[in-house]
Amino acid sequence: MTSVVVLDYGSGNLRSAERAVARTGADVTVTADLDAAAEADGLVVPGVGAFAACLAGIERLNAGPVIAERVAAGRPVLGICVGMQILFEYGEEHGLVTKGLGLLPGGVTRLPARRVPHMGWNTLDVPAGSRLFADLRPASRAYFVHSYAARDTSVLAAAGATVITCTHEEPFVAAVECGPLSATQFHPEKSGDAGATILRTWVAGLHADVGACARE
Repeated sequence: MTSVVVLDYGSGNLRSAERAVARTGADVTVTADLDAAAEADGLVVPGVGAFAACLAGIERLNAGPVIAERVAAGRPVLGICVGMQILFEYGEEHGLVTKGLGLLPGGVTRLPARRVPHMGWNTLDVPAGSRLFADLRPASRAYFVHSYAARDTSVLAAAGATVITCTHEEPFVAAVECGPLSATQFHPEKSGDAGATILRTWVAGLHADVGACARE
């Protein structure tokens, strides 16, 4: 059976993520064990709250090198919400800039919208060539809860990433696919049929050769 670890570093919707991934048929473990995280077929990095706090949890566990080594070796990683944000080079919150894991280029900043946080359902703009979103119906919607996001799509495209966007007054990065590294700003575990489809597709592709990401 395909094995997936949901990384427990002190942040995230661990049990809801566990249940959602388990419904795909994968054998899912929630753990802080870095050996298990390194050896699993797929690794999920969740996250809720502040960028700096989540990054601090990753650093306390010393999980950053494990995540980076998996990506460099072509082994799948899925970041969710702030678990996506910490994959970037930096996050800026309340005037504080925190260095991220640097596996994706660019940074995470506050949404330039009148209404923040961006909370609720919104439509995904999926480009041609997406693997993770290929089985979604057109104009599928996902569930978001966030005040910060990556917004520079050009730097991601230059790194060879496929970028899924969404608009909350202005466009922002809703998801990224870059070789073995996938990440969603929205919560697939809270996104109904669309989220379930995305997770099934991710689990089904854990043994596929997806190539590298230029960022690596």
